[in-house]
Amino acid sequence: MPGDAAMPRPPRKGLTAALCAAFVFGMVGMAFAAVPIYRIFCQLTGYGGTTRQADRAPAATLDRMIVVRFDTNVANDLGWSFRPEQREMSVKLGEVAEATFVVENRTDRETAGVAAFNVSPGDVGTYFNKLSCFCFNAQTLKPHEQQRYKVVYFVDPAIVEDHELDSVDTVTLSYSFYPAAPGSIRPKPVASAAPAANAL
Repeated sequence: MPGDAAMPRPPRKGLTAALCAAFVFGMVGMAFAAVPIYRIFCQLTGYGGTTRQADRAPAATLDRMIVVRFDTNVANDLGWSFRPEQREMSVKLGEVAEATFVVENRTDRETAGVAAFNVSPGDVGTYFNKLSCFCFNAQTLKPHEQQRYKVVYFVDPAIVEDHELDSVDTVTLSYSFYPAAPGSIRPKPVASAAPAANAL
C-alpha cells in the first residue's frame, strides 16, 4: 500500500557468493580425486586395456598359447631410453612369465619418471594380470645410470570363456615413461653404518 515502509529483503549476495565458492571448491576436489578413482576403476575392471593387479598365480595352466608383445615409449622431455630385453614372448594361458625392461638416463642430471601402461586389444585387459610391476611409482635415475625393471604377469585362463576373444592370439603390453610430478619422489633411506668389530 502507498505509504507503507518497504519490507527488508534478506541479504542474497553473500549467500550466492558462498554457494559459488563451495561449488568451485567441490569441483576442484572432484577433479583431483577423479584420477586415482579412475585408475582404481581401470585396474579392477580392465577397462580401456588397463591390466589388472593379482596377488597370486592361477592354480592351473592351459595349452592354448598367446604371444605377448612389448611396446615402449618415452616422453620427449624426459631424456631416457627405454626398451624390452625381449620384443615378444609366447606363454600358455595361466603361465607366470617375467619380462625385463632396460631403462637408461641419457642426460647429465638426475631425473625421475613414472610409467603408465595399457594392453591392446583393450578387451584383453580384463584377463591380463600383473603380479609385480614398476608402473605408477616414480623411478629415479642418476646421470647416465642404467637400470633393469621387471614385470611379472600372466594371462588369466578364464579368457577361454569369453568367446568374443577366441580369435585373439597376440596381445601388446605398452609402457610409456613420463616425467615424475614434483613432490612424487621420495628420498631414499640412508643406510646405517655397519657395527664395528669387537676389539680382541
